[in-house]
Amino acid sequence: MMTTSLLPALPDFLPRLRCGVIEFSVHHMRGGTSTGLVLHAASVPTDLALREELLRHLMGAPMSGQLPGNRQITGLGRGAPTSNKVFLVEVEQHAGQARLVSTLAQLAGGHAGIDWSVNCGNMSSALQLWGLDSGVIEALAIGPHAIDIRNTNTGVITTSRMAREPDGSFAATGIPGVPGSFPRVDLFLQQPVGAKTGKLLPTGKAQDKVLGYDVSCVDVAVPMVIALASQFGKTAREAIAELEADAAFMHAIRQVWSAAGQLMGLRRGDGQPMSLDELGRSETIPKFCIVGPASGEGNIAVRYFTPQAGHASLAVSGGCCLAAACLIPGTVAHAMARGLPAVGANEAEIAVGIENPAGILGTGIVARQDGDTLAIRSAAYRRSTQILLRGHVPLYQASPPLKAWLLKQL
Repeated sequence: MMTTSLLPALPDFLPRLRCGVIEFSVHHMRGGTSTGLVLHAASVPTDLALREELLRHLMGAPMSGQLPGNRQITGLGRGAPTSNKVFLVEVEQHAGQARLVSTLAQLAGGHAGIDWSVNCGNMSSALQLWGLDSGVIEALAIGPHAIDIRNTNTGVITTSRMAREPDGSFAATGIPGVPGSFPRVDLFLQQPVGAKTGKLLPTGKAQDKVLGYDVSCVDVAVPMVIALASQFGKTAREAIAELEADAAFMHAIRQVWSAAGQLMGLRRGDGQPMSLDELGRSETIPKFCIVGPASGEGNIAVRYFTPQAGHASLAVSGGCCLAAACLIPGTVAHAMARGLPAVGANEAEIAVGIENPAGILGTGIVARQDGDTLAIRSAAYRRSTQILLRGHVPLYQASPPLKAWLLKQL
């Protein structure tokens, strides 16, 4: 049994003044195969301009415009989209229980834009450990502990579960793409269908023809465009670096995800439809992948794009979306998947193993067939997490308005 307490003004969350420089409290963490920062939401400015300035300082992103090739040497970002994530987290009470509330900011090393429209399943696996380490939630007993996480970007509710050993340490596990064993986190996405579009199949079809390519547009945890690798002359077993080096291939998939994104009705944060140009430049939606037959113990092979960059393994939200697509008759994923049972009228959990560059991502889809529709209750996956560092980051170049706001918090 877990008890929780809300501590809205813990001293460790407060900024501090040291040697004339304001320093801001952070946890730098790894969740799954992503890295980024977890910040206490109440310690961050509510004004969007000041909030985004703060995040750019912390991650070493440009303050404005474009900066191609930026190495982020002034911050904690690491260049790739998978290492440019910041979660703002707090605690709320729901139905008599405490739960975490998460808001993701997706940054990029090469430009100042910040995307507030998506969640990250990998980094979400860091949030329960952050809560326990920072003291906003408290687990007193040995054994398993679970807490819900409500993501404000998508509205998706995730249940995070960790377990303490008798010596007080966390039960550990290894995952593809991460050497060694670290604290284990089991994540259950509750009611993940239509996270961005409100529909399992945003175009109304299991398969569409987009610019001559057969694709399936599916929205489970994230909106994703799934394409046949063979139609691009690929196998879905190539090295990511090889795919990214193929300029013609990268141009083709950008055209496809942009056109498919419009078919899906994807919208900006202000509710307006995204243009082809906006979709082509988007760092977050729609996700894109190519699929082919599995060559080993998995059920399907994939190469996944975020969409601008190839993923060294597979984002768990994208993995859950692809796993669900494998169970939907008529999708390109269903046609490629091998060894999966048909979904029946009674709800059951179906395991789907997805071969990716780092190994096999194991997922579980709890679903039943409801007439012509796949009714999905939850999607589950296992990750590991770790704290890379905890402390304060000096803000050497904070603007006068940001300094003034932070000084008021001292």
